[in-house]
Amino acid sequence: MSNIMMINCAGVTKSGFWCSRSEASILGFNFAHLNPLNKILFTTERRNVLQVRVGSAIFQRMYSATSSGLASASDRSDRKPAGKSSLYARPSLLQMQQDRLKARETVYEFLRSLGIVPDELNGLELPVSIEVMRERVDFLHKLGLTVSDINNYPLVLGCSVKKNMIPVLDYLGKLGVRKSTFADFLRRYPQVLHSSVVVDLQPVVKYLQGLDIKENDIPRVLEKYPEVLGFKLEGTMSTSVAYLVGIGVGRREIGPILTRYPEILGMRVGRVIKPFVELLESIGVPRQAVARLIENRPHMLGFSLGDQVRPNIDALIEFGVRKQSLPSIIVRYPEIAGIDLRSKLLSQQNFFKYNLDVNPEEFGGIVEKMPQVVSLNQTPIMKHIDFLKGCGFSQEDMKTMVLGCPQILALNIDIMKLNFDYFQHEMERKLEDIVAFPAFFTYSLEATIKPRHKRIAKKGLKCSLGWLLNCSDQKFDERMSYDFIDIEEMEAEPSFDMESFSRPKEYESSSEYDDDSEDDDDM
Repeated sequence: MSNIMMINCAGVTKSGFWCSRSEASILGFNFAHLNPLNKILFTTERRNVLQVRVGSAIFQRMYSATSSGLASASDRSDRKPAGKSSLYARPSLLQMQQDRLKARETVYEFLRSLGIVPDELNGLELPVSIEVMRERVDFLHKLGLTVSDINNYPLVLGCSVKKNMIPVLDYLGKLGVRKSTFADFLRRYPQVLHSSVVVDLQPVVKYLQGLDIKENDIPRVLEKYPEVLGFKLEGTMSTSVAYLVGIGVGRREIGPILTRYPEILGMRVGRVIKPFVELLESIGVPRQAVARLIENRPHMLGFSLGDQVRPNIDALIEFGVRKQSLPSIIVRYPEIAGIDLRSKLLSQQNFFKYNLDVNPEEFGGIVEKMPQVVSLNQTPIMKHIDFLKGCGFSQEDMKTMVLGCPQILALNIDIMKLNFDYFQHEMERKLEDIVAFPAFFTYSLEATIKPRHKRIAKKGLKCSLGWLLNCSDQKFDERMSYDFIDIEEMEAEPSFDMESFSRPKEYESSSEYDDDSEDDDDM
């Protein structure tokens, strides 16, 4: 083929001329070596000049485009990096860290202006916006927390209002925890705001219900001891309950015990509960009696052994109480182990010495018969002494009566007046009879004194007040079958029966919430 125009280019062939591909294809992006003026080889002069011009124009455009592309690439490679003032520049990690520290310091300054000390917040993730932090502080204030409360636990400021505080408080409200107690609740256990309702709180509530705490008692338990929400289920809670059951506490009594004194769930067996039980056993209280004590007065486990229980036991012995009487004193009046006893004993001892001429040894006997005497208010005691004095009893008579039955100092004076009026006008007895049996004032006038007196009067029997009153109804009926009385049948003076007290309860105790409202100073 003689009439062929050869072009060193790869492209679309057009009718009117032939193109062939060279070994260095343009599609291989090897553009730089092209020179369209030198690469066109004319093999014939028959072709129209227009064809040559068209071919030359095509190569000119391709060459121009290639040169432009190469120039752009060269310009990009030679362009200097954008300066800090560039619109698209990204801040460095150092710059970001400095910005965060600056924003954090601004938040700290805001907290300081409110009186909040932010020193403990270092390392805690905090909002960088003052508005968000103000929202948290305002929310805590609305709950009743003060700046002092926040300073006691400043980490509470790390809790989000919407993600942490509101979900937790909503859940507590649904359980029945009163909103009026939220402030005190958070003062005692602010860590609850960090908790997850599903992961942390709900399992604890279910565990408490499994301990026979009624659903409607759960709110009161949480209000009394909010720290329980932070305990592990298989930790202190389970071991303390297991130990109580092991020493004889009734399984059915666990729920009522924990309802009244949930602090037991946070007590360690080896450090608190077991040493308390062993101490009471060491002074003669049987273990079963200790179990009954815990059932009746679970708050005893909160008494400090070193600061209260041991010093109080020593004080009782020092003030004339015999060691063999200690078990019955503790069992009859458990609070005596936890009060400020030494000062009370000294005050009461001086009072009885001044008003009734009771010596220290005799005072110890009064405490043995009525341990609550250490907590009696002296003003009511004086009213009883004045009443007895007004009845005609001498100081020696009153001393004898108080030593024999100190309970007369704690009775209702109006009831004592009714009994004494009947004694004087209907029974027509001498005062010596009451001196010999001062417990006369402790018996019910309508249920016991009147009906028994009428029966012996009808039969014409004469007896002491002790023979008349100090027996059961069944025993009194037997006495009424006698034709005459040869000797006085006096039952032994009633004493505390430790064996009866130690017996397990035979009824199912109610788990209704019941506050131990005992005010010893007002007895």
